Amino acid sequence: MTQRPTLVTVARAAGVSRQTVSNVINAPHLVSPETLELVRSILDDVGYRPNLAARQLRTGRSGNIGLRMRPSNDGINGAVLDGFLHALTEAAQAAGHRIVLFTAADDDDEVRGYRELLDTTNIDGFVLTDTHYGDSRTRWLSESGTAFVTFGRPWSSDSTPSPHSWVDVDGAAGTAAATSHLLSLGHTRIAFIGWPAGSGTGDERRAGWRRTMLDAHLPVEGLDRACADGIQDGSAAAADLLTTSDATAFVCASDSLALGALGSARRSPGVGVVGYDNTAVAAAVGMSSVAQPLELVARSVFDSLLAQLGPSPAAPVQQLVAPTLVARASSASLESADPRHAPFVGAP
Repeated sequence: MTQRPTLVTVARAAGVSRQTVSNVINAPHLVSPETLELVRSILDDVGYRPNLAARQLRTGRSGNIGLRMRPSNDGINGAVLDGFLHALTEAAQAAGHRIVLFTAADDDDEVRGYRELLDTTNIDGFVLTDTHYGDSRTRWLSESGTAFVTFGRPWSSDSTPSPHSWVDVDGAAGTAAATSHLLSLGHTRIAFIGWPAGSGTGDERRAGWRRTMLDAHLPVEGLDRACADGIQDGSAAAADLLTTSDATAFVCASDSLALGALGSARRSPGVGVVGYDNTAVAAAVGMSSVAQPLELVARSVFDSLLAQLGPSPAAPVQQLVAPTLVARASSASLESADPRHAPFVGAP
C-alpha cells in the first residue's frame, strides 16, 4: 500500500526543511517566490493533502473561506470572475482550504451573508470582488475584526491609504498599452468606449487611454463615449463615433463593448478595435484584448489572506499587477483596408 506523502517526504524531495514546507502551506508570505514555486510543484506531483482535522485542532482554523458569487449578465464579462474563482479554488485546495460560495442581492445583503456565515459556519475569512466607491463591506469586516482580502483596490475620493490588503490589476496600464499599440499601427483618431464616470475600475481604464493620447499630443475631445456595459451599447457608441468624430480605432473598457464596436466597424475596413479582459469570445472572433493575470491575482489574494490567518498576522499588503495586451486581427493597421483580412463578427 502506497504511503500517504508527509511534510518530511516533500521536504526531502525539495531539498528544504520540514518547516519550510509547512510555511509554504500555512504562511507562504514567509517563503521566497522561487522556493514557493518549487515546493508547490512537488506538493502537486506527490498529491500531498494536509490533515485538516489535526490542523484545525492545532490552529483553531477551519480552512473555510467565504466568497460572494455574482451573476453573469451577458456571458462575456462574467468569464473574468469565473477565471478568478477557478484559480482561487485551485490555490485554496492545494493548501487544504475550501471556498464557501454564497449569493447576495447587494452590498447590505452581502454583509448580512458575512454575519450569518460567521454565526453559523466556521469561516476563517473572506475574499471580496467588485470594489467600488463607498464600499460598506470592507468597513464592516474591518470593524468586526474579520480577516479579508479584496480583488480590487479600495476606491476613495481622497488619498487616505487603505488599511486592508488588496490585489488589483493596473487598468490604466492596460488601456495605455492598447492605445500605444493602435498608435503604432498609424491610428491617431483613437476613441474610447467605456462606462459612465463613478466606476473606479472604469475611470482608471479611461485615464490610461486619455493620458496616452495626450502624451502623443493628440486630441481627445469628441472621442470619448460612456454607456452601459453591453454589446448593443458598444455597437451604438461605435456607430455614433464613426459618424460624428472620424474615429479610426476604438479602445474599449470591456470585451462586451468591444464586440459591439467590432460589429459596427465591420463595414469600415482598417478600423482597429481592442477590448479588455481577453475572454474566450475575443479569441474566437480574432479580437485584440487586454488580459488580466487571473492566476497570479488569485494566488496573491490567497497568500495574503493566509498571512492574516497565521499566528503572527502580517501587515496589510497592497499589490498592483500589470496586464498584457494580446494582439489579434481586430487591431488593424490604418492602411489595411482589405476586408478579407478583417476579424469575423456577426451582425449586432
